[in-house]
Amino acid sequence: MDEALLRSLTPSVLTVLVRRGADFAAAEDAVQEALVEALRGWPADPPRDPKGWLVTVAWRKFLDATRADTARRRREDRADEEPPPGPAPAADDTLQLYFLCAHPSLTPSSAVALTLRAVGGLTTRQIARAYLVPEATMAQRISRAKRTVSGVRFDRPGDVATVLRVLYLVFNEGYSGDVDLAAEAIRLTRQLAASIDHPEAAGLLALMLLHHARRAARTAPDGSLVPLAEQDRGRWDTRLIAEGVGILQTALARDRLGEFQAQAAIAALHADAPTVEETDWVQIVEWYDELARLTDSPVVRLNRAVAVGEADGPRAGLAALAGLDATLPRHTAVAAYLHERDGDPETAARLYAEAAHQATTLAERDHLTRRAARLNAHRNG
Repeated sequence: MDEALLRSLTPSVLTVLVRRGADFAAAEDAVQEALVEALRGWPADPPRDPKGWLVTVAWRKFLDATRADTARRRREDRADEEPPPGPAPAADDTLQLYFLCAHPSLTPSSAVALTLRAVGGLTTRQIARAYLVPEATMAQRISRAKRTVSGVRFDRPGDVATVLRVLYLVFNEGYSGDVDLAAEAIRLTRQLAASIDHPEAAGLLALMLLHHARRAARTAPDGSLVPLAEQDRGRWDTRLIAEGVGILQTALARDRLGEFQAQAAIAALHADAPTVEETDWVQIVEWYDELARLTDSPVVRLNRAVAVGEADGPRAGLAALAGLDATLPRHTAVAAYLHERDGDPETAARLYAEAAHQATTLAERDHLTRRAARLNAHRNG
């Protein structure tokens, strides 16, 4: 297999798809999937016309993705713009599709990736970002999952834990503002929590509601990000907060703690504080300790370092940060914030600038760039 040939053909194939009417991001995703198929199939059966083969396969991938996206958007249009409190409406087939894609023949990670792509409507790039892996790696994982389930019977749906993980990732993409899927994720999680006796389903629903309650305050009128400490708490949706806290308390009372309940408890402590100064950071650190025990996640430990910096001072936060992999997403931004809190604006400004180059969204990059500029202006002024 001549990988150099594939690399050389990629720009021209991409151009053909764009000229045919595909938007650039969707065309990139389709070409990536075609390349994965080429890497798998060409060594045994190379095509006579490599470029023509890639164009044909990529265009078919684009059309399949477009049809799936159109179907997903129709489902979203039927959902209310904001998730109402109270009992879940009658179930449709979407949640069943989530369970079917989480097939027992797949590993949990592959099932989640396949469901996000096939039912959730996320692109391969978005899924890769959520899993902190290269896009090509995720494309191969999704392709393998498709091949695995292509010949199996869908009479054994997947487990609840996998479906919960999918809904959580779909909500996170929607909550980030990149794709507006948050309300749809809440709608489906309401259905799931109402239909099964599972404390983590309730914990996930509480977590979503508590985060969604703050959504209106997360951005300024110009679209820029507003950090939690600077948000106008008067814009938080107290109705959703009350519902989320109530659901969480009921779940915690069952004494079957899981990661979504622990995350919801942290969100509830933030929501309960009338001002940022009144936040119970000591209790938040304790919940992060529980969450780290449950997940052993480096991202959790990164967020814990921020909480330690608030509870015990920035030096303690930097000490907690020191033991973590510096290549973790947001590691540089967290280090910048803690150095700023520690009275080291020169280091903080440099780190904010580095973090801006690493940012995955325009809003995050602009936010970090502004923080670096503000500190530099203060030092020079």
